[in-house]
Amino acid sequence: MQPSKQLIGVIDVPGEERDALAEIIARDGLAVFAADNVEGLPAETALVVAHVRAVPSRDWASLTPRLPTLVVSDDRLDADLLKAVDAGLVDYIVEPLRHGHLLRRMIRKAIELHELAQERARDRERLAELNDNLETHLAMLRLDQQAGGQIQRKLLPPRPQTVGQITCDYWLAPSLYLSGDFLDFQRFNERYTLFYFADVSGHGASSAFVTVLLKYLSNRWQNEWDGSRPEALAPHWLGELNRELLDAGIGKHATLFVGVIDQQRRYLHYSLGAQLPMPMMAANATVYSLPGEGMPVGLFPGVTYPQLGCELPENFRLWLCSDGILECLPGKTLNKRLKELEDRVLGSDTLEDLRSSLFLENLSDDDESVAESGPGHEKLPDDLTIMMLSGFGDANS
Repeated sequence: MQPSKQLIGVIDVPGEERDALAEIIARDGLAVFAADNVEGLPAETALVVAHVRAVPSRDWASLTPRLPTLVVSDDRLDADLLKAVDAGLVDYIVEPLRHGHLLRRMIRKAIELHELAQERARDRERLAELNDNLETHLAMLRLDQQAGGQIQRKLLPPRPQTVGQITCDYWLAPSLYLSGDFLDFQRFNERYTLFYFADVSGHGASSAFVTVLLKYLSNRWQNEWDGSRPEALAPHWLGELNRELLDAGIGKHATLFVGVIDQQRRYLHYSLGAQLPMPMMAANATVYSLPGEGMPVGLFPGVTYPQLGCELPENFRLWLCSDGILECLPGKTLNKRLKELEDRVLGSDTLEDLRSSLFLENLSDDDESVAESGPGHEKLPDDLTIMMLSGFGDANS
């Protein structure tokens, strides 16, 4: 509404002084309606100019919240003026008939401030509504993420699990509800045991979807394998997964370690794609990284992955960790953190020993609480997963 269209209500006792006050206000294009009291003003009144003599002292408190109100008086020491000020009026002016120009400027300024206050009130109301909607959508998203986390963890193998002479244990801690880390450990037959350890780029829902694809594909490829040429299985898997991720065009890649344990020969066939940290073998009071290197999976077409292998000593412990573990280690350089990890692996006989050395034992070890609470892993800047394979501890087996 334009200022010239706004209606100013004047409350004063009828007479020449009220007419003069209305006339002064009406200059500069302001519309004026004079009344004996606030009930006599039209509903479209934008502001009230009230003379102290026309409003009983008890009515100021009810008048000022309804409409922005300017008070006029003929005497600065008028006791009713002080009561109006205490009630919260916008402003006041003494001897308004002598200061008409100032009165009109005060009226326009008061209307402008009132409109701004109304606009802010509408904005606050709208913001509160948007916040309520946001909270509702966040709650729905949280429930979806929790459900997805529970489903994802159902795809993981039991823990700990022993197949023949090999035991697998692991701990997976997503930084959010869903994880980009994933692993599996399955019996193929009495001789061969298959496992893999994956760290998909990023974390959260998009990375978790890749782990579901990985689970589906690995199960399919395992069912297709006839048990021959175990040394070729791991590089074949990596090559096929590399092609699948590139064809999907989802912009995700992964580091992977795929292994086939020959329990009859006590031998590990494996291949890897840019694994960091490298898998570490601990046995006979020593620890060393498995040799080999390969390209990340899902970045470059036509990549060939290496065929690698090593003997598995008695009482071995094979450790695989996602790169999130490096965030939990001291050291300013990568090499210092990797050396620190080697030292802690060497001093750990169990998964719990390594977790304790990283001061992570206060984080949940229960799958359900992890999936439901995320699991309060605000302390983790990235997904963190530790997998330990151990075995051949009985010399008579």
